Amino acid sequence: MLKEFRRIGRELARMNLISSHGGNMSVRMGERILITRRGCMLSQLGKDDLIEVDLMKEDSGVIMASSELIVHRAIYQETSALAVLHCHPPSAILLSLFVDEIIPLDSEGSYLLRRVPVLSWERTVGSEEVAKGVSAGLKDYKVVMVRGHGSFAIGEMLEEALMFSSALEVSSQIVILSRLLGEEVKEYRKKSEEYTKW
Repeated sequence: MLKEFRRIGRELARMNLISSHGGNMSVRMGERILITRRGCMLSQLGKDDLIEVDLMKEDSGVIMASSELIVHRAIYQETSALAVLHCHPPSAILLSLFVDEIIPLDSEGSYLLRRVPVLSWERTVGSEEVAKGVSAGLKDYKVVMVRGHGSFAIGEMLEEALMFSSALEVSSQIVILSRLLGEEVKEYRKKSEEYTKW
């Protein structure tokens, strides 16, 4: 498991989806969660950087677990996810400051994401409000944005959650660049009018 966490952590850094000590990730193992340590570098994970905690109740590992543990727990309790990835994709964060949903213009983003809701709270890190709202959003989507903070993606494994996170960032870059061009986008997708209703 450490090998897989390391692989995904290195990819997050390589893709510029996290800052040096930002982001966190976890996997569900029955009634237990394996989650990254509070304040660790995801690109340089060691064996002491993975903390095992109970899915439902407090135990000795909680003090060392990521500050987003409350959100990860809520996601596992409310969805069928087996992996959760929280990262700070800069372009998606930028867009989240201006829109209530990110609607990709590119084919891959359209196919994988359709649209990504942007959710907003005053306390953006590790709060009960975020835990409730994000877990509710992930019942219908594979990735959601917390305004000004970052994305939460789910999957059957960490690699799948990374795929959704990466697609979100690339799609956000394309949306921003299209706005800079200031030209009307030529629609090419079948049933594109339905994407805003997804």
